[in-house]
Amino acid sequence: MTFRVDERATDFREIDRFDGGVGWIAHPDERMQRASHALEIDGKVWVIDPVDADGIDDLFAEFGEVTGVVVLLDRHKRDAAAIANRHDVPVFLPDFFEGVSEELDAPVARFSRTLSDTGIEVQTVVNNRFWQEVALYNPADGTLVVPESVGRAAYFLAGSERLGVHPMRRAIPPRAELGQFTPERVLVGHGHGVMSDAATALEDALANSRRRTPLLYAGMARQLLPI
Repeated sequence: MTFRVDERATDFREIDRFDGGVGWIAHPDERMQRASHALEIDGKVWVIDPVDADGIDDLFAEFGEVTGVVVLLDRHKRDAAAIANRHDVPVFLPDFFEGVSEELDAPVARFSRTLSDTGIEVQTVVNNRFWQEVALYNPADGTLVVPESVGRAAYFLAGSERLGVHPMRRAIPPRAELGQFTPERVLVGHGHGVMSDAATALEDALANSRRRTPLLYAGMARQLLPI
């Protein structure tokens, strides 16, 4: 199992398909399990924290025309610029993100309380000089997208958890930021999403994070703020 794969993927594994979108993991064997998503809103596709792969444009085309690429975590620039330029659209960044646009070789647009005119709500999860993150919530279908503070890659999970708080956030979990939502599904930036009984999984993750420690966390602390 690898930690990180930088070359362009020649294939991808589809995940998290539902009426309003789909996800994929471009390098299924890597430890970080970097997940990306495409959300369809009124026939327009919003690509979230993408890792590029051969054939991925065909997946987007099933849902509509790409209208924007969105970065939800300052470290998730990934292949956002490449995909945005290929589709001649901007990379959308939260208005408070600093030090991100300078590293993107693509046009940049900003958003604040909602993602453009989609009706998708924006929730700030972390805003400090070490970590900048927002979540997206679509009240129309109950989709919650959280790029980093919760996840489903193995190193996020303790015991029988279906969704886990990031190991570096377990002492102070984002209860105020994420606990207000009762989602139908939770899509994450690392691993498959929670596609059923998601509100219960999220509540359990936030309520019990301090009492549990993921087994794979040992020896990985220096690797948990990467990509």
